[in-house]
Amino acid sequence: MLKTFVRLLGEDAPTLRRYAWMAAFYGLLCGLTITALVPVISRLLRGDVSGAACWLVALLVGMLACGIWRRSVDKAGVAVGVAVLQGARQRIGDHVARLPIGWFTPQNSAQLSHVITQGMMAVAQLPAHVFTPVISGAVTPLVIVVALFTLHWTLGLVALLALPLLVVAMLLTARLGQATDATYQQHFAYTSQRMVEFAQAQSVLRAFNGEGGGLRLLGQAIDQQRQSGMRLIYQSSLSAVLNAWVVQAIFCALLVAVALWAELLEQDAAIAACVALVLVCRYIEPLLDVASYGEILRSANGQLDAVQSILAVQPLPVMEPAQTPADNTVELRSVSFRYGPDAPQVLRGVNLEIAAGSMTALIGASGSGKTTLVRLLARFFDASRGSVLIGGVDVRQLSEADLAAQVSQIFQDTYLFQGSIADNIRLGKPTATEAELVEAARQAGVAEIVARLPQGLDTPVGEGGARLSGGERQRIAIARALLKGAPILLVDEATAALDAENQAAVAEALARLRGQCTLIVIAHQLSTVAMADQIVVLDEGQIVEQGTPASLAASGGRYAQFLAQRQAATGWRIA
Repeated sequence: MLKTFVRLLGEDAPTLRRYAWMAAFYGLLCGLTITALVPVISRLLRGDVSGAACWLVALLVGMLACGIWRRSVDKAGVAVGVAVLQGARQRIGDHVARLPIGWFTPQNSAQLSHVITQGMMAVAQLPAHVFTPVISGAVTPLVIVVALFTLHWTLGLVALLALPLLVVAMLLTARLGQATDATYQQHFAYTSQRMVEFAQAQSVLRAFNGEGGGLRLLGQAIDQQRQSGMRLIYQSSLSAVLNAWVVQAIFCALLVAVALWAELLEQDAAIAACVALVLVCRYIEPLLDVASYGEILRSANGQLDAVQSILAVQPLPVMEPAQTPADNTVELRSVSFRYGPDAPQVLRGVNLEIAAGSMTALIGASGSGKTTLVRLLARFFDASRGSVLIGGVDVRQLSEADLAAQVSQIFQDTYLFQGSIADNIRLGKPTATEAELVEAARQAGVAEIVARLPQGLDTPVGEGGARLSGGERQRIAIARALLKGAPILLVDEATAALDAENQAAVAEALARLRGQCTLIVIAHQLSTVAMADQIVVLDEGQIVEQGTPASLAASGGRYAQFLAQRQAATGWRIA
């Protein structure tokens, strides 16, 4: 837990160490103040009022010092919490920004969102509200154990042996609810994801589910979270009760030890037994505090485990020394890939050469490996075997900045950020001039869109581009890629869900790019495929055909069948 906490704090870690020492000293101060009760009670029972008064003054001074020091400890704890909120999220963000894009699955994204929001808030509250009583509650009994040893070695030994017993009991009860807590956190993140999805997809949900707006999936997620929450409550309650029972058992053992000792003492020496009884009571109090915080610590440990699981994901390695591509050629050498050690192979020994400035169309049935091949070029993942080269350099020897400068991407599902059309296009090149921005918009067919909008390029796109149609969002994505001016452009089914007008506009924009950059396009539209310099046909992760459109059409193979199907489809009419 502490190792992850220190990593989260980064350069702010000294604030945690300072706070921990202050909390430990607070526990020591409390323990010494409590032990001052020994001479006070002993002298009062012996009738030495003046002697007791002196020690009573010392006791009061100790109590005052504890109060003042506790205030300082709380301030230090708040400072650690603030450091978590201010810096830890940024550090997680910096780490996540270096992870391979393939890591960002819906499940991982939901976990990340949960960690950044609820997780960080829970972790930030630990120093001020949990660590202080736990640290001081662990130190104070140690001081009292020493005092009990001075009274009688049996009492000190029982108290000392009780501490590891309590630790073992807390570890066992923590394990009792560990799996349940992890399940609850997982369901919590999943439900949050469903809530966002429910809000974003109302048009689709209402179209298919009527006025209810598709509550079924959200309701199932909430019910699942409620059930796991109830199981967590039951197990947490059971763990808290077991911890309390262990502490009470320790208390009983100490009472028995005091009683047996008192029977052996003479009346005068029985005063020590009375003092020991008071110390035993004060010894138990901080242990009860520690036991009561056991479930909170376990839950916080679950949050930190989730943080650690994210921080444990390693960015894709860059082989040294980093190199610079000679040009914008693309080559795959015996590339094989699978998404997991036990997953089936998606690509099998693919060899492919793409000349600089050429246009290559990838076609094939769904699941043939087209998208995976394109993602390997953008280094969403690393190939399981073989190598992917850009300009004669393995992508693993390109720095992240160099790879980003070489490759631009247009996907079927285009995401636009909150802001204006100009803001979203300028993402491709933040330093672009107004003239460059306007030219990119013109080449991508965005100019005719902004011409009918009252605010032109300054028109807000809404969250995720919700105010624009799919074709308009796709044109803006192309303008963004054009403005970036990367020498290699990857296009993944950019026209698949567009109407005929927008398909023509996108195809025209791609045609303008021929010769300006290396184009690798996944497409099913004849107008796009026919423009390619070469066509690569994939089937079950292997290249089964490769050549120019004319040569493949004449060969009577897979591409010829694809061509015949598309040409037949264009002749369909509604009678």
